[in-house]
Amino acid sequence: MKIRTTIFAFAALLLSGCQCDKVQTFAEADDPIALTVEQQQQWDEVKGGVNAQWASVDHVYSRSVVPQTLSESLCVTGWQGERVSAQLLIWSSDSLSGVECKISDFKSDKSSLPASIAEPHFVRYTLADVPDKSCLCGRPNGHAPMLQADMLDNLERFDIAERTVRPVWISIEVPYDAAPGVYNAKIKISHSGFGSVTLPLQLEVVGQRLAAPKDWNFHLDLWQHPCSVARMEGLDMWSEEHFEAMRPVMQMLADAGQKVITATLNRDPWRYQCFDDYEPMIFWTLHDNDVWSYDYTIFDKWVEFMMSLGIDKQINCYSMLSWGDCILDYHDMRTGKVNRNRTVSATPKSENFEKMWGPFLTDFAAHLREKGWLGITNIAIDERAPEDMDAAAALIKKYAPELGFAIADNHNSYKRYANMRDVCVGQKQAAMSQEEIATRRANGDVSTFYVCCSTLFPNTFTNSQPYECELLGAYAIAYDYDGMLRWSYNSWPANPQYDSRFRYWASGDTFLVYPQCRSSVRFERLIDGIELFEKVRTLRVKYDAEALKGVEAQLAQLRELNVNDASYDWVSYLSSLNAEVNRVAKECDVCK
Repeated sequence: MKIRTTIFAFAALLLSGCQCDKVQTFAEADDPIALTVEQQQQWDEVKGGVNAQWASVDHVYSRSVVPQTLSESLCVTGWQGERVSAQLLIWSSDSLSGVECKISDFKSDKSSLPASIAEPHFVRYTLADVPDKSCLCGRPNGHAPMLQADMLDNLERFDIAERTVRPVWISIEVPYDAAPGVYNAKIKISHSGFGSVTLPLQLEVVGQRLAAPKDWNFHLDLWQHPCSVARMEGLDMWSEEHFEAMRPVMQMLADAGQKVITATLNRDPWRYQCFDDYEPMIFWTLHDNDVWSYDYTIFDKWVEFMMSLGIDKQINCYSMLSWGDCILDYHDMRTGKVNRNRTVSATPKSENFEKMWGPFLTDFAAHLREKGWLGITNIAIDERAPEDMDAAAALIKKYAPELGFAIADNHNSYKRYANMRDVCVGQKQAAMSQEEIATRRANGDVSTFYVCCSTLFPNTFTNSQPYECELLGAYAIAYDYDGMLRWSYNSWPANPQYDSRFRYWASGDTFLVYPQCRSSVRFERLIDGIELFEKVRTLRVKYDAEALKGVEAQLAQLRELNVNDASYDWVSYLSSLNAEVNRVAKECDVCK
């Protein structure tokens, strides 16, 4: 089967320096929010040519409104091995063609770092929902639209229309061998080789080393969707070309410290909640006397592919408990027919549940043992009722007791089960106690939290403010969770670059990155939060409680606050927490 991309306003194919070979550009949507008379008048006062200043990475900025309260200088701080983010804005009263951003080398009094450690990306605007309390699961149709800056494009040059604003995201990879100190660089913004503006950029390198992402402790579980890649690239599912197209997309995920491979036991366990069905990774065959056999060829190929990228800690397999009846693709040897998208009644209350899943669990466990994956594989279940969970847990114990069990739990039911290797609780539920987490960690079990469309704030929607993504990392370390889950890394709607909305989910709920290995503001800020988590963990290992009392006091403050209160000044909180972490890192580095 070939899954083809939906055609939208592609203007050209341009070569890019990213790990993808080509990038598709497109025309953005018109801004659905009209300017006020005052906002229109502000453009009359803007001079022509290039205007550029530094902005905050904590906020998104309108494409249509003249920006305010910006800065002509910027200083960012990073550890050795850290990826640091910065953002500037370009705007003009007239149109600009061929806009480029060139960054100089970074130089200190005693050392220098090459310009190549910093990479600029023009930020693109996509349609999103105006956020309000109805931006939850099952929100009403006709939700008001807005434009939101999110996708980091890989274009080296960009045309900026008159009376518009264009953000530029700067990603700085601090080398592991960078000497501590303050480095100065310049970024030159020009259009068609003239009309340039130069902004100073200062980088302070802290003499503490951040571990490589593959060695991070943060348990990142972003669910992958291979079928979306096949559709957007117009490729045959599971072909060699499909796997090659997935490589740079999934490598971005590995480079963020991803720990879990998302696998499917049957077709579309979430029952049409995404634009693309989840194609099955295991093909079932029904023989005489209702005996099943199983072909694991695609499952094995997918797992081996993801492991080759460094994602190899855990395999979570969905699902014995689908959202509704089980959907199978299977070969019925009794009739000679191959049945696809066939609903099979196998709910926990039916006779068929044990008859179907019991033999599978035994055979699957034997296959995993042969591959050497049994100890890291879990039967994973998403937000199912406790009584259904009980039935699944009983079958696993009876037929494959060595298999693990994973749950995304919105019923507070995880305490019912002893073989729960991976527990992920909804963030809006009561948090797991630190004693529970410590006990589970001592047993080698993972404890995380998740956000989804039922959590308006903080979240990672396209209508979220970027600081919310970093706040999730701070929340994880404050509550001592091992990490977090988000239900989809790349489950793309029809044209995510143009419109991030999908059905009744909040906009951007189904994905964090864009086709053709393009990152997003949200994904970069989520990584910032993970790096904050890792920095605190690193300091806790290296230094005593006295050295970290300021950091721990701020984390205790977070536990006392209502993290779902969007009115609180979380930007100032995160700024203060990061400053204290870096202060401890610098002072302890000097004294060690």
